[in-house]
Order: sequence, then structure tokens, then C-alpha cells
Amino acid sequence: MAIGITPIVGSWYQGADELKFEVIAVNEDEGIIEIHYMDGELDEVEFDVWSQMRVEHLPSLGDWGEVYDEFAQDDLDYTDFDLRS
Repeated sequence: MAIGITPIVGSWYQGADELKFEVIAVNEDEGIIEIHYMDGELDEVEFDVWSQMRVEHLPSLGDWGEVYDEFAQDDLDYTDFDLRS
């Protein structure tokens, strides 16, 4: 895998399109890097494509899932019914 920036699981990056994403897995056998965008979308990038992407390593974004904390549980169409007796 000849690339400029090595994909590191758990690290954040920003592409030329300014979308931020986290590398969640690197599969050397299949030549695939799995990424998770901040909007929740999952994607796979082949090593060849990664080497051509202009990505920038970002400092840790911490627990970015906190952005969803402002929604009430009902807003997410989820109700946890406690069915235990």
C-alpha cells in the first residue's frame, strides 16, 4: 500500500470535499479501508483510491456522537418499552 497518509483505525481525516470521516477498519487482505462519515454513512475505499485522495489528518474529534444528544428519544422514532414484569 503506497500512500501519502497511512489510514489509522480510530483516526479522523478530511477529504478534499471537506467531509470529515473516521477510519473504522483497514483490511489488508482485501485492500479496503472502511470509513464512517459524521452523518452516519459508511463507506469503503480501496487502497488505490486512498492513495489518490487528498486527505488531511485531523486531531481527535472526541465523542462526536454528542451532536445527537440534543434530540429527545421520541424525536428519533425510538421508544424503549420496559416489558419486564
